[in-house]
Parts: sequence; C-alpha cells; structure tokens
Amino acid sequence: MPQIDAGDKAPYFSAPGDSGETISIKDYAGQTFVLYFYPKDDTPGCTKEACHFSESLSKFNALDVPVIGVSKDSVEKHKKFKEKYGLNFPLLSDESGELCDDYGTWVEKSMYGRKYMGIDRATFVIDAKGIISAAWRKVKVTGHIEEVLKFLKNQ
Repeated sequence: MPQIDAGDKAPYFSAPGDSGETISIKDYAGQTFVLYFYPKDDTPGCTKEACHFSESLSKFNALDVPVIGVSKDSVEKHKKFKEKYGLNFPLLSDESGELCDDYGTWVEKSMYGRKYMGIDRATFVIDAKGIISAAWRKVKVTGHIEEVLKFLKNQ
C-alpha cells in the first residue's frame, strides 16, 4: 500500500459520482482541487466534516478550488446523504476500494482493542499539474477545513 505525500504525483482516479456521472482526475486537469476521504456516510464525524466542507464551499469557490469527497459507500447511499444534509459538492463511490488503496487511506484501525480495516480520514490538495501539494492524514474534523483553506490561501 503506497504512502503518498506532498510532492508525489496524484494517483489517477475515475469513479462513479453521486449523480451517476463518472468523475476522473482528468476532469480537474489544470486546476487545484481538494480530494478528501472519509469512512462512512451519515455517521457523526463524517457528517460533521461533510457539512463543514459544504458550509465553507463558497470560500473554496472563491479560491477556484473544487472539493470532492470519497468513501466506499454506494452511489445510492451518497445520494441519500447529500439530500439529507444539502451537500453541494460531488461524492465519489469507491466500492472496490481501489481509490482508497491508491491513496493509502485503507488502513488497519483499532477500536476498543478490536482491529479492523477502514478508511483513514485524509485530505489531499492536488495542484493544477496533478501533484499533491498537501496531505493531511488521521484528520481531526474540528478545525480541519480552516487548516485546508489557510494552506490554499498561502500557496
């Protein structure tokens, strides 16, 4: 499993989005964008993070930086999640786990002493040339969006 980081070429991706379209890295060629990975739709931390990105989207738009969320949930689950919370950015379905593997976010986790595999909450800023300019792993939701915006403003 690769551990990609700032300075690395962003792995190629192409995955179904919540509105049925396929979204690929090629769709964002020539512009900086945020790709963030989260464990599961409609769970407390993931909902808080998604809503915070959604509420802050105008700030990302002002910087001309699209935001894309990724989890292993199905397109149908993504549709329901987006509708329930009024999310205003695309969510990609990575049911095969290929995207998570390529970005090194499918990791062993531990809860109450039980080990299991899951998605590591992570955010990547990918620049106009397809290079990762910033990577955050083991993201704590509180304050994270501000951290990403600060990085983007100081680029």
